[in-house]
Amino acid sequence: MNEICEILKSVVRGLFGVEIKPDLVEAPELERNERGFRADLATNVAMRLTGILSKQGVKENPRAVAEKVRGGFLAEVAKSDKLFGVQVEVAGPGFLNFMLGDEYLRGVVGRFAEDFDSNISLGEYFGKKVVVEFSDPNPFKVLHIGHLYTSMMGESISRIIELAGGEVHRVNFGGDVGLHVAKTLFALEKETPEDLTIEKIARAYVEGTRAYDEDEKVKKQITVLNKKIYEIAEKKLHDSVLAEKYWRGRELSYEYFDEFYERIGVKFEKYYPESTVATTGLEVVKAHVPDVYEESDGAVVFRGEKYGLHTRVFINREGLPTYEAKDVGLIVTKDKDYGFDESVVITGNDIVDYMKVVLKSVEQYAPELVKKTVHITHGNVRLPGNEKMSSRKGNFVKAVDVLDMVEKNLDEGGVGARNRQTVKTLANAAVKYALLKYKIGGNIEFDMKESVSMTGNSGVYLLYSVVRANKILMGVENNDTKNEVKDVLDWKLEESEVRIIKKIMQYPKLLGEVVKEKAPHLICNYLFETAQEFSRFYENCRVSGSEFETERKRIVRAFLNVMKHGLGLIGIETLEEM
Repeated sequence: MNEICEILKSVVRGLFGVEIKPDLVEAPELERNERGFRADLATNVAMRLTGILSKQGVKENPRAVAEKVRGGFLAEVAKSDKLFGVQVEVAGPGFLNFMLGDEYLRGVVGRFAEDFDSNISLGEYFGKKVVVEFSDPNPFKVLHIGHLYTSMMGESISRIIELAGGEVHRVNFGGDVGLHVAKTLFALEKETPEDLTIEKIARAYVEGTRAYDEDEKVKKQITVLNKKIYEIAEKKLHDSVLAEKYWRGRELSYEYFDEFYERIGVKFEKYYPESTVATTGLEVVKAHVPDVYEESDGAVVFRGEKYGLHTRVFINREGLPTYEAKDVGLIVTKDKDYGFDESVVITGNDIVDYMKVVLKSVEQYAPELVKKTVHITHGNVRLPGNEKMSSRKGNFVKAVDVLDMVEKNLDEGGVGARNRQTVKTLANAAVKYALLKYKIGGNIEFDMKESVSMTGNSGVYLLYSVVRANKILMGVENNDTKNEVKDVLDWKLEESEVRIIKKIMQYPKLLGEVVKEKAPHLICNYLFETAQEFSRFYENCRVSGSEFETERKRIVRAFLNVMKHGLGLIGIETLEEM
C-alpha cells in the first residue's frame, strides 16, 4: 500500500502539480471480471483530484483524469521492480483499482517467511522510557477476576510498546495502608502473626468491612487503628504484635501476588506500596496550599468545580493522606525513579472522574507530568449471570479460580491426560484471548465454554491453527517422494492462496494501528481472521507432495511467523502439538 501510494503521489504531482495523499483501501471481494482482473486495492484519488482542479478553474472528466493517472502509474512501475506484475483498471465514475500480480504476492510471501522481523519493524517509541502501571491489587485483599483482566491487558500493552522500540518499566501500585488494612487487622485481632494465611486475610476483610459499616463503635476503633498502621508503615516499626501482624500480612500478600503473576506470565519491575509514596504526596499537597489546594473543615481539598470537575479531599481531618494524595506522590515518585517520556496508567472505569481531579490538581504545578500521562480505563468482568462483584461484599470470583475452572474444563475434554504443561498453556491462552478480544473500555462477560472452543473465536482455536501449520511443515520436511516440481513462474496462485497472502500482507499496517491505539483487541481480531483464511487454504491447497510444495511451504512459514508474533503480543505462548 505504501509503495503504491508513494508512486501515485509522485505521478499526480508530475502530471497536475498537485500534492495529494491517496486514500488506498482494500477491495472487499476477490471475484475476477470478464477480463480476469481482480480488484485487490482501490482509490478515489482521481475524483478527489478532479475536485481540486475544478476549484483552480480546470474542468476535467474524472474518468479521463483516472486514465492519465493510470498511465503515469504504469510508466513509473515499469522503471522499477518493486511492484512487478501490478495491473491497474479504471472503474465506475473514476475509481482506480489495482490487482497485485502473482509475482508480487509470491515476493511478499518470501519476505514474510524468510525475513520476517525486518518487514514488521516499528519505531514510534524508539529511545523513549515508558512506565506502564497496571494490575494494582491491594495487599490484605484477594485478587479477583478484574485483576486477571487488567494484568493481562497491561502486559499486552507493555509488549506492544516494546515492539515499537520503547523501554518499558512495568510497575504495580497497591494500598498497603488505609482503611481496608485497618478493617482486616481489626477482624484478625485474635490471630497471631504466625497463624495468618491469605485465606484468613480475605475473610477478615469482609468481616471487618461489615462491622465498620454496621457498628458506630467499631467504626471509631478502626479509625484509631488506621492511624496506628500508618505510623507502623511510615516508621517501619516492629515493636508490637499489631506491627508484626501487619508486616506478616503484607508479606503474605506480595508472595501471593508473585505466584499469581508467574502463573500468567507477568513480571513487575517494581511494586509501589502506598506507604512508600504517601509522605511524598503529603508534602507536595501541603507545599501547594493555598495556591492549588485549600483547607476546609480541618481537611485539605482541591476545588475541581472551576474546571468542570468536583471537589475531592487530599488530606483528611486526621492529617492523613487520602488515595488522592498518594496518587500525587506516585506520579512524582515514578518520574523521579525513571524520568519517563510517557506514563501509562491502566485502571477500571470507576475511577475516571477521580483521576481527572487528581491530574487536574497536579497540572497546576507540574503540567509536564500530566501531559506525559495516559490514563486507559476498562469495564468490569463478569461471569454469565453474575452481579457486579465486590471484594468488600465477598461475592467476587477469585482470579485463580477462573484459571482453575478453565483447566478443569480442558481436563474433562481429555486434553489434560497427555501433558499438564499443555493444559496450563491452553488455559492461559483461552483466558487471555477471551478477555483481550474485546475493545478496552466496556464491560466483559467471560464465557468459559466459548473460551475453550476448538472451532470458535477462541485462543484454543488459534493455537490449534499454529499446531496444524507446524505439522504441515514437518510433513514437507519428512516427505521422501520425488514429485516433479514445476518452475515457480508456472505457479498460478489459487484464490485461497491469494486470500491468505493478502491477509499476511496486512500485518505491518495492523501493527501500526495497534501501537497508535494501544489496542490488543485489534491483534485478536486479525489473528482470528487470518486463522480462518489459513483453514481455507489448508482445505483447498495441498502442500506436502504437491508440485508447488516448496512455494506453498513459504505460505505456511509466513503464516506461522505472523501467528506466533501476534500471539506473543497478547501474551500467549504457542505449542508444537496438542
